Amino acid sequence: MLALYRKYRPKKLEDVLGQEIIVEVLKNAAKSDKFAHAYLFYGPRGSGKTTTARLIAKLVNCENRQSDEKFKSIGEPCNKCQSCIEIDENKALDVIEIDAASNRGIDEIRNLKEGIKFSPTSYKYKVYIIDECHQLTKDAFNALLKTLEEPPAHAIFILATTETEKMPTTIISRTQRFHFKRLPLVKIVEKLKSIIKAEKIKADDDALELIAASAEGSVRDAESLLDQIASLEEKIGLENVEKILGRVGFKRTAEMAELLIKNDIENALNYLSQINEGGYNLVQFNKDLIHYFRRVLSLKLSPILENEFKKELTESELNSIKNLSKIIDENKIINLIKSLIRAYTEMRYSPFAIVPLEVAMIENLK
Repeated sequence: MLALYRKYRPKKLEDVLGQEIIVEVLKNAAKSDKFAHAYLFYGPRGSGKTTTARLIAKLVNCENRQSDEKFKSIGEPCNKCQSCIEIDENKALDVIEIDAASNRGIDEIRNLKEGIKFSPTSYKYKVYIIDECHQLTKDAFNALLKTLEEPPAHAIFILATTETEKMPTTIISRTQRFHFKRLPLVKIVEKLKSIIKAEKIKADDDALELIAASAEGSVRDAESLLDQIASLEEKIGLENVEKILGRVGFKRTAEMAELLIKNDIENALNYLSQINEGGYNLVQFNKDLIHYFRRVLSLKLSPILENEFKKELTESELNSIKNLSKIIDENKIINLIKSLIRAYTEMRYSPFAIVPLEVAMIENLK
């Protein structure tokens, strides 16, 4: 049985979430058959880099694109020809994926250089996808550079990395670069809703929102979490997701924030004690509080940010933040955020995670 993230991996460019500009550029390249010999995809994990690399492999080798000019003008793979099907099923001999995290030495790149000399076995192009390429050794990068300088006409390289700053400029300058953005929460929730509809899984909206928030911009992580939780629960509810993830949802974070803003120290400490007794991750809870107050403060000082927050929050969550932003004292919130950040640093290394957070609250509400 296929994992959800593999089952619902995009089969064409327009299915790639949140990367509209990249999709448009690659579609235009496909329509005019002007593909680069080397690409560098960089951005956070789970944002679609490897998926897009495989889509390029399908595009350059799609038999229907090569034989039908009318179909080529669409700028998408057909997903019906033998090469498209084989690439989807990871059976394509001419699409070589290398995980640089575990194959980072010069020997692997030398093998690549030897193999690249030979023509593709059955396709028009050999496509080399090197994942986490920033982990290659210096010697391996030097060997790769020689290949990128004089690549054979039948080869295309796609380098993917989460840490582009660790890449040599000599390599970067020989590639077409595409920055993959962190995906907005609303886009991830939309994808999860489409999956549960197709899979006939029952799930509450706030439970899906917490799964999406826990994925921190990664569609793949969100789909994996959904897969894990769906296998354990008949219906996915917020309380069950909170227990499984050890993370409280937006509603509890908002309730705590309101108690702190209203100077209700007694109930705030009691509420914190309940969260601690429930076995939830207090470090993550503090992190969520910091982000919550950051948004409240930002919205108070710059209401125009509401348009940006719409990408990260549901309508009810945004209204909650807007209402609190109207009643806060900016200086008090600035001091509270500073205290929470200091507590966050201490909590990560303390055997008593609750203590720095309690102190931070008491300092600002006494």
